[in-house]
Amino acid sequence: MAMGFAEAAFLIVVCVTGLLLATTACAEAPAVMRLWPGAPPGSAPGDAFVPTLTPYLKTTVKPLGAVLVIPGGGYGGRADHEREPIALFFNSAGFHAFVLDYRVSPNRHPAPLMDAARAVRLIRHHAAEWNVRPDKIAILGFSAGGHLAGSLSVFFDKGDPASQDPVERLSSRPDNAILCYPVISSGEFGHKGSFDNLLGEKATAEERARMSLELHVRPDTPPTFLWHTASDEGVPVENSLMMARALHEKGVPFELHVYPEGGLAQDDPHVGSWSTLCAEWLRHWGW
Repeated sequence: MAMGFAEAAFLIVVCVTGLLLATTACAEAPAVMRLWPGAPPGSAPGDAFVPTLTPYLKTTVKPLGAVLVIPGGGYGGRADHEREPIALFFNSAGFHAFVLDYRVSPNRHPAPLMDAARAVRLIRHHAAEWNVRPDKIAILGFSAGGHLAGSLSVFFDKGDPASQDPVERLSSRPDNAILCYPVISSGEFGHKGSFDNLLGEKATAEERARMSLELHVRPDTPPTFLWHTASDEGVPVENSLMMARALHEKGVPFELHVYPEGGLAQDDPHVGSWSTLCAEWLRHWGW
């Protein structure tokens, strides 16, 4: 897969002090919440997986922005090293964080996207209770999780005002998007395994194009932060470059960082700087 974001060594590389701060600044050990009140809609027959949201809330009187973390895994799994260590870093940077456990294969599109949208709506629904700023919710994804985060950034909706579920009446639009070595395109530079898992191996070219995100950026796509490594052999850097170009063409503000090589798994403090740059970028947007 992509230049993997690495084991928990990430936080040792980036910010040992931050990890300690995050441990003491968070509220009590987070409870895991079901995304859906009953059976998740649209699940594959026989699949019993229950998608969940894990809050990492800071103890605060002042409402804070929140980052929803989506681990990668090629739409076939969910990588542990792209979960809690990332949430704890953003806690240390002064934000609430959440980790999404979403449906993957044998589930197909739109099940993962439904889970991501539901997670954003749930955070907004509980914003007053959790001291979250409902207008400062970012979605962050790695690799195929970056595809899911990017998908919500271009396919979000305003909510269903007629729904009997108050959560579903809320907008699923993220206020900012953070795409980390993301899977974007289903074309020449696509990660075939991710699209096979998301759409099925027999998906048509038209079906794959519908989920090739660089083709669907819209003017109201949220401001986006992207980072990649030029040497990534799993998810080529062209994915981020194409997304940046599409954002630019639609007038969407973005920030792009391309590192020449390395990865957090390799104890690379230079690549590890993405997290500090990202936190600064969020503050630029009023967080």
